[in-house]
Amino acid sequence: MKNPWKSLVLSLLTSAPLLAADAAKPNILLICVDDLKPAIGCYGDTFAKTPNIDALAKRAVVFDRAYCNQAVCAPSRNALMASLRPQTLGIYDLATNFRQSRPDAVTMAQHFHQSGYKTQALGKIMHVGHGNNEDKASWDVPHFQGKTVGYALKENQAPTREGALFDNKRPDQLPRGAATEAANVSDDTYSDGQIAAEAIRRLQAAKTDTQPFFLAVGFLKPHLPFVAPKRYWDLHDPNKLPQPERLTPPDGAPSYAPQFGGELRNYADMPGGSTPLSPELTRHLIHGYYAATSYMDAQLGKVLDELKKLDLEKNTIVALWGDHGWHLGDHGMWCKHTNYEQATRIPLLVAIPGGKAAHAKALVETVDLYPTLAELAGLPAREGLDGKSFAAVVRGTADKHREFATHVYPRQNMIGRAVRDERYRLVEWKKPGADASTAEYELYDYQADPGETKNLAKSQAELVKTLAARLQAMPEAKPQLKAAAAADAPKRPAANQDRAAMFARRDADKDGKLTKEEFLSQQPDPQDAPARFTRFDKDGNGFLTKEEFVNGSAAKK
Repeated sequence: MKNPWKSLVLSLLTSAPLLAADAAKPNILLICVDDLKPAIGCYGDTFAKTPNIDALAKRAVVFDRAYCNQAVCAPSRNALMASLRPQTLGIYDLATNFRQSRPDAVTMAQHFHQSGYKTQALGKIMHVGHGNNEDKASWDVPHFQGKTVGYALKENQAPTREGALFDNKRPDQLPRGAATEAANVSDDTYSDGQIAAEAIRRLQAAKTDTQPFFLAVGFLKPHLPFVAPKRYWDLHDPNKLPQPERLTPPDGAPSYAPQFGGELRNYADMPGGSTPLSPELTRHLIHGYYAATSYMDAQLGKVLDELKKLDLEKNTIVALWGDHGWHLGDHGMWCKHTNYEQATRIPLLVAIPGGKAAHAKALVETVDLYPTLAELAGLPAREGLDGKSFAAVVRGTADKHREFATHVYPRQNMIGRAVRDERYRLVEWKKPGADASTAEYELYDYQADPGETKNLAKSQAELVKTLAARLQAMPEAKPQLKAAAAADAPKRPAANQDRAAMFARRDADKDGKLTKEEFLSQQPDPQDAPARFTRFDKDGNGFLTKEEFVNGSAAKK
């Protein structure tokens, strides 16, 4: 006969390792990092200088196969905080607030608040800008933004120009300054240093508070511009940093699937259009990315050191999450805005008190973090979420989580829905609601072709059919939500603006026509602007006449 006491003991030992003998609710420290790819020491990048993330990894589960749900800020952060995928919300852009789709959604922070937690947010958690805003309902105290001026040196700030160029422009539509800066300044000159200092103050206050905390700290770097105190640049020898090997898109990829860094090219010292970047500029930008990452890592270290100093570490779950990856010149691409591996794979670390360090191969998505942190903290599960908890993987009682991860990216009125399993990625491009027979596909084999050099969709029809069945079993992607802007939202330029004057300003060489480079310069929506140029270019000659530019805005999208 089995010993019932022995069974009870075994049951307790195999349950969550954190706080088994402590009834106190664990605190949550959620670290969100903007544009951070797994270019980190603990992910095997020997060039990275990230000692503080690496130290966290020594007591965390590091997820080697974590993926965002869309490689752009706002939809990715909606997925994190609401556990709703972009295709569920019908939101793929930066401007549309998630509550326009789901006004009654209960965010991760709200769920913790309802369970007795004090919820606070510092820096970038939800996307703020482009008409979007932080979610006040999620936070018990006002959101702390931090300094938003991006440069320490005046010469790197955006150029000023005379005339009406900036009339009716929102701040996010203004020209940007230099893409990089290395100044001899203190850490708190830039936003991340200020955010770290405020996080330390919040932890110190929490030490004497009987209420558990949910503290979300959003660091801005390594997002562009790559600004960091010079000492972080000096950590890296630019001549030793890895450089892109392939400078062209995958063979056989649809022409619209890649992108060429429109976001980067909005900066004042960057070439416009799709002009390839020189090897020297490529090396400098990669240096800037690594320097900005090291700067952010140092700020994170200050926060984690204070957590330990205050003796809060033993009762705090720490999760570090990057909102999406980043192209560093691979395939000739820069920034995010694609469905490819470099844009969609993210760093994700979860450390629990009493847990063991490990590298997990389980496939997870951003939407999964909400239910995971809730389960690890002992909160009741919520219904209606797209994510599912991978707490068992964190506790070491499971090795697998999902059969495949899914993510999306919109392009030219189509949605590129992707499934990524341990070996393959399939991307289905079609208009929302259209029959599957109208789709165009991309297929990549990461076992045989880890560099994503060739689209295999046409040569592997049966495999495409098998993988496409996974997409067809999921709900159809909703089209982009077209909701009325909030009454207090920043207004876009008036529809009756003088497009002839706009043409004259963009026509830099005054030859009476716009090249694609001239058209794309300083566009507020760099990921969508190339498709608009193609639509305006009625005769397909690669130039826009004044008539095409002026009348193009009335063309159907």
